[in-house]
Amino acid sequence: QNEEKWDFVLVSDIHEMGSEKEIKRKKFLDELSKKGFTIKKIEDTKLFYGVRAPQYIFWKYQHLQRKADSRQQNSSTHEDVEETTRIRIVNFILRNTVTPDLEKLHDLMKKKVFEAAFPLHKKEDIREILNKKWARWRVLFKEQPIKEIRCYFGEKVALYFAWLGWYTYLLVFAALAGLVTFVAGTTVFSSSQVSKEICDANTTFMCPLCDQNCSFWVLSDTCTYAKVTHMIDNEATVAFAMFMAVWATVFLELWKRERATVVTDWNLHEWDEDEEELALQLINNLQHEPRQYQHSYFCNTIILILALLLIMVLIGIAHMLVIYRAVAMALFTQSEVNLLSKHANTMAVMTGAVLHYITIIVMTKVNRHVALFLCDLEEPRTFSQQESSFAVKIFIFQFFTNFSSLIYIAFFLGRINGHPGQYVRIAGRWRLEECHPSGCITDLFIQMAVIMLLKQTISNIMEYLIPLISHQLRKKRKRPKKRSVMLGEEEEVEDPCKKQWLKNYELNEVNIFSLFNEYLEMVIQYSFTTIFVAAFPLAPLLALINNVIEIHMDAIKMMRLHRRMVPRKTNDIGIWLQILEAIGILAVIGNGLVIAITSDFIPVQVYKYMYSPCTRENHTGMDCSTGYINNSLSVFHIQDFEPHTKVLPEFKGHQIKECRYRDYRNADDYTYTVQFWHIFAARLAFLILFEHVALCVKLIAAWYIPDVPQRVKNTILFDKHKNLRNELSTMEYVTEV
Repeated sequence: QNEEKWDFVLVSDIHEMGSEKEIKRKKFLDELSKKGFTIKKIEDTKLFYGVRAPQYIFWKYQHLQRKADSRQQNSSTHEDVEETTRIRIVNFILRNTVTPDLEKLHDLMKKKVFEAAFPLHKKEDIREILNKKWARWRVLFKEQPIKEIRCYFGEKVALYFAWLGWYTYLLVFAALAGLVTFVAGTTVFSSSQVSKEICDANTTFMCPLCDQNCSFWVLSDTCTYAKVTHMIDNEATVAFAMFMAVWATVFLELWKRERATVVTDWNLHEWDEDEEELALQLINNLQHEPRQYQHSYFCNTIILILALLLIMVLIGIAHMLVIYRAVAMALFTQSEVNLLSKHANTMAVMTGAVLHYITIIVMTKVNRHVALFLCDLEEPRTFSQQESSFAVKIFIFQFFTNFSSLIYIAFFLGRINGHPGQYVRIAGRWRLEECHPSGCITDLFIQMAVIMLLKQTISNIMEYLIPLISHQLRKKRKRPKKRSVMLGEEEEVEDPCKKQWLKNYELNEVNIFSLFNEYLEMVIQYSFTTIFVAAFPLAPLLALINNVIEIHMDAIKMMRLHRRMVPRKTNDIGIWLQILEAIGILAVIGNGLVIAITSDFIPVQVYKYMYSPCTRENHTGMDCSTGYINNSLSVFHIQDFEPHTKVLPEFKGHQIKECRYRDYRNADDYTYTVQFWHIFAARLAFLILFEHVALCVKLIAAWYIPDVPQRVKNTILFDKHKNLRNELSTMEYVTEV
């Protein structure tokens, strides 16, 4: 039975005898044989080589581990090495074995000498447990078997799922808070005074939305839009944004505690990555010299310049989307189709959001190549350093890809478009779009909703369907042709490995960044859930639904559709924790800006306390925001329109002399009024206050919740104490003898 345990399988095409590829392959396999590896060859439509490492390699590793970890010193016997450790060591040796031509497995795969190298999914009890308790849809709301995941896929994958499970669990609270905010918006605030005034304003004539043949319009036409805006833009949103800033901190602090507990249970809290890597290098080759740490300012400057160039391109793409929306708005408004011309603004926003989603998909591929190229320039020392460096770069690029358009809508839309008689135009023709009289926040809401829904539905379906379909295709294509019965009968019977190896070969290949992609997807989703959450309170709910499905979809993919991942040892989630902390700070800034700048919260408050009827006399029974809409619209005289503007002065029988537009400007010379500066000052004051309060609360939360639970600290303390005591008693015993 033991004879048939194979650590790895190498797959190669059948090359002609004496061809260059065949010689290279033989040289590589000879090197492995010299190291004591057992190699078994099976021929089918491809050549399969089973590889098994000699036992002494694992004994060396165990010995080095014991020296590194004094707690296991007492055991000198050779225990069985865990399956994950076996695979990890064999993978390392395979990848670092050098042929006489100075080529490694990586180079040979590039030259098509070998096609694939992978560890096997075997019929183990643990695999049955995972298939039953984890990789199926029936156990959607059950706890994940993290211990078993670790035993089968190694610590790195287990920690990813532990983190994802924890994040999903805490999203429940954020989703409930978001739902409450949204429901409060639909019930309590739908009857707000501001939207009531918009709905009653059937004599307020607004300035035309375009330059050619656009008529004036009545403010009350946009009644529904105003109601939707006040569902999102109300006092509850401010409280919710504050809550989310605290939630983000609490989530990370609690995760640090969870991680400390998990890692201590696994006995990895003192594990050192450099030591692990050096141990593996020396086991592979005793003459190995360690690669030194290097830092080059010149190289870093080049990387910085190239990264900034790509960021400029990404911001340029956001500008293109702005131009698209301005042009689309103009074309839709003049369209013959009634539906388009009536809802021109919403249609421009919706199509703009879909276009934005398409640019996200395209630019993700570009960003990945650029980030990898920049990583190669940097020449990181170890694989985990390469992964950290790559993670930071790709996250920054993805952040700009996903958020530059949202940042424009949140903070620039309607603020840089000028005013009637003096509009800012693109190429002198198209006017930049304006905000709706009831505020810009609905545009941001639509954009976020479209992108999040598309990302979660389409991306998830593709993520599952592509491996599923390609697995089915590989199955059909790779099935060996049935040999004639007379020749093949004995061979089919005698080799049980063949079926298993073929079955594993038919699965989709995994690359070293498979898990990385999952992290990246989740981190971008976390950004959507926290950064502009004030404009889209349903984001945590969407994220929660997505994650519950995502966990089990990833499990099914890993267990049934992909070859087995090479396990990797680690004791934390690496650079992602710093990235999540950075997002937490961005979330405070982002939500502060959304409430201060995008939402109408501040202008309404300034009006209530400084300009409303309440300030002049005592109106106890009156709503203080009465008259706000009339106050927030400026007056424009029609004779001041630019010469090329064609408007129809007649509107529903009224001869119109002046129209209204959203801004705080004087009616005679169109300069800003005092109220504009009051609001500007209030916005800044609120922003500073909100951010300082939120950051203080974050710091207090971080201090209040210790990173490592007391139980874990005590376990480590007692372990150290026990080891020192044992050392001393052994020493005294030796001296007595």
